[in-house]
Amino acid sequence: MVLKKPRMWAMRLLVMPLLMMASPAVLANEPSNAGSFNEYLSQLKQEAIDLGIDKATIETAFPKIKRFKQSTPPKQDLNLPASLETYLPATVTDANVITARAIFKEHKDELETLGDKYGVQPRFILALWGIESNYGAHLTSYPVLSVTASLAYESKEPSIYKNEFFAALRILDQKKMAFDDLRASRTGSMGQIQFTPSMYLDYAQDGNGDGNKDIWNNTLDALASAAAFLKSSDWKNQETWGRQVKVPQEFDAKLASLTVKKTFSQWSNLGLTRFDGSALPARDDMSVSLIMPDGPSGRKYLIYDNYRSLLVWNRSDYFAISVTYLSERLKYPPIK
Repeated sequence: MVLKKPRMWAMRLLVMPLLMMASPAVLANEPSNAGSFNEYLSQLKQEAIDLGIDKATIETAFPKIKRFKQSTPPKQDLNLPASLETYLPATVTDANVITARAIFKEHKDELETLGDKYGVQPRFILALWGIESNYGAHLTSYPVLSVTASLAYESKEPSIYKNEFFAALRILDQKKMAFDDLRASRTGSMGQIQFTPSMYLDYAQDGNGDGNKDIWNNTLDALASAAAFLKSSDWKNQETWGRQVKVPQEFDAKLASLTVKKTFSQWSNLGLTRFDGSALPARDDMSVSLIMPDGPSGRKYLIYDNYRSLLVWNRSDYFAISVTYLSERLKYPPIK
């Protein structure tokens, strides 16, 4: 059975990762700086040859690459949320939760099979899908080679974008996909789970056994690929992600850091409690960290290793907390 992609609203993410800060862009038939960009393409073409990418792939792809016009990334994104208190309700809406729970209930068997195969709880896989693309309903579609080549051309530090450009070429080189099928957002992230081309090469999966790895149109492929990435990032299937906590009024905020790890007993001795004021778990077999994404006046969380795995995906606490919050809404109340 193929998971259905719901027809639903386009959820607007208020915070984007660093590579998502570019302003709206369009493809130009004739680049405004044709000589310079074409010269840069010639350099990329030679590098592609030196990397051993098939000549036929290069000769087919490069004539189709156009300058992807974009303005300079803003110094300050005025759409950034004031705090998690405003971000979470806007991102994980009640409608979003209702949709996620309905999908989970309808496709429970497939999701649990997927979770068992990769060792990742289904609620986290489904939550990632929801946050990244609104369950496949919020996708943008630009030629990834044009996007990544243009970003490398515009960037003062082009190496990241160049690596993604060559990764996209290697996807074409595998003869599994045509140029026009390799589509991305304006920052080069692809498909229902917003993989970069290099992530696709390393982690894309054939979730339904048809011989393809189609993270754009095949939901099972997309979800299996997300699960494979988390598994590779040391996801622990028997643990959760963390918990919201309270700290005493007089507390050293310098202890709120991913680099500081303590046992639950040690945190308890410093005055931390569960959010409802009850004692932290009575176990010392884990070392966990305290984070305060909005500073001492905002929400506080003790986070576990699985949270760190989400940060490997996207180095944003707002992103990770939105995924975990949606996963909690899938867990409670239990779906029957």
